[in-house]
Amino acid sequence: MTTRRIVLSSDHAAIPLRQSIAAHLAAKGWQVQDIGPTTTESTHYPKHGQAAAQIVAAGQADLGIIVCGTGQGIMMAANKVKGIRCGVCSDTFSARMIRQHNNANMLALGARVVAEGLALDIVDAFTSAEFEGGRHADRVAMITAIEG
Repeated sequence: MTTRRIVLSSDHAAIPLRQSIAAHLAAKGWQVQDIGPTTTESTHYPKHGQAAAQIVAAGQADLGIIVCGTGQGIMMAANKVKGIRCGVCSDTFSARMIRQHNNANMLALGARVVAEGLALDIVDAFTSAEFEGGRHADRVAMITAIEG
């Protein structure tokens, strides 16, 4: 099996959770690219969501995980990058479904919303699921067409 590549980023509020996710994924054999930040100095989540999304969109990572306080803002920024389908999840069912039905290539988490144990379960659900294709492929194509 080929080693899968994943990029992680966050804002300053989510560094501890992002680092836990990075260690968790590395232990499972993922090639993890953690693009920071590394200090708790206040930073802006849009630039971190965009940076990770650009890496995924360029094919330099298979998937991406981004984290901010709620996951919402960083997800919105990532979704502005052409080719990105990112969903914010607070449960494992949604994380699995965004991969299986929406072919999501990025996951956003809220460090102030989900505790570490649940976050790691969500990450596992997201990274272990595969796109089912079939009727879902037409719907994903419709989403992609909106990008222009």
